[in-house]
Amino acid sequence: MEVRTTRFGVIDIAEDRVITFPQGILGFPGLTRYCLLQPGDDACFFWLQSMDDPNLAFVVTDPAFFEKDYSVPIRQEQMESLGLSSLEDAQVFIIVNKIDDQLTGNFQGPLVINTVSKTAEQMVLAEKRWTTRQTLMRVASGAQQSASA
Repeated sequence: MEVRTTRFGVIDIAEDRVITFPQGILGFPGLTRYCLLQPGDDACFFWLQSMDDPNLAFVVTDPAFFEKDYSVPIRQEQMESLGLSSLEDAQVFIIVNKIDDQLTGNFQGPLVINTVSKTAEQMVLAEKRWTTRQTLMRVASGAQQSASA
């Protein structure tokens, strides 16, 4: 199926790659269909592109790349709503933001995807150990990148 995007033009996505968030993502309740775009085989950042709005795409990453002891406690009712029969079928991503020269991740609101059914949900963690702006890494500014190129 063809997906229109403002960042990548029109791309072709197989039907079995469509990820459905029945309740949407926080702030975007009406947009429920997304696809995960991987820029390269060894990429640690991905694009979660809305299939319903060409302008909406989130940069996401696996939180384990940055925090080895991060885990998402998934309750039984959440397992059922996601159709998870096993936690091995769950893939966790966090939404990434750039604030000044920092990349931050929303560890408080992880995205949990059932890799079998492609059903997903954004969880809101009660634990205050993690924040919505957990520092991931510092990035160079455009001027610094140009000077070093």
